[in-house]
Amino acid sequence: MDWLDITLIGFIAGTFGTSAGGLLSFIFLKPSNKILGIMLSIAAGVMLSIIFMELLGEALANSYAYTILGLLAGITAFLALDNLFPHKHFVTEEVRQGRYFKKGLLIATGIALHNISEGIAIGAGFAASTGMGITLAVLISLHNIPEGLAVAIPLNIGGVSRAKVFGITILAGLPMGIGAMLGSVTGNISAGFLALSLSFAAGAMLYIVFDELVPDVLEVTDNHIAIWGITAGILIGITMVLYL
Repeated sequence: MDWLDITLIGFIAGTFGTSAGGLLSFIFLKPSNKILGIMLSIAAGVMLSIIFMELLGEALANSYAYTILGLLAGITAFLALDNLFPHKHFVTEEVRQGRYFKKGLLIATGIALHNISEGIAIGAGFAASTGMGITLAVLISLHNIPEGLAVAIPLNIGGVSRAKVFGITILAGLPMGIGAMLGSVTGNISAGFLALSLSFAAGAMLYIVFDELVPDVLEVTDNHIAIWGITAGILIGITMVLYL
């Protein structure tokens, strides 16, 4: 599969998930804390299964040293981005419409940046094998549904029209195609570069899980729901990895 096909798959995976979340937000304009907590915790579990079963496992098979380097680089890069573009978690903030509007745009920007790394994961996955690339594309696309909700809900509360909300959720997913292209090109350079690309994406996704998803879950629901939701997400991810 050439880089153009992989780039197209990245664009589809990115925009499908975020735009689907945007559409769901029109039904659940403000989902209950329990429902939101379940959705976010499942997303966190799915991502953890991707990180440890797919990304790091394949990276370690190619190079231990580059895997460690890439993992640390991914976490460090997103820590730096978090400091440059700080944000508060939207789920418990009770503020005026204007603040919700700004909050939605900020979350959209953050998710767009995250989608580059997730696209790299897809592209690097295809560089390893077609099956791995497709599995990652499907899992990450599903993961992006609650991310689309995270963008759309504050924008809805902020008075943004449905057409604009939908458009913004699509834009937030587009960078995944760019990431997929980068991952497919760099992943084919060498085994070391493949390990670096996969582990960088793993580090970035690990940061997202524990800096964003898990804190949001614990803000809106109790620990037991969070644990069972994450467990369910891990089981879903494992099943899809094994049988897709």
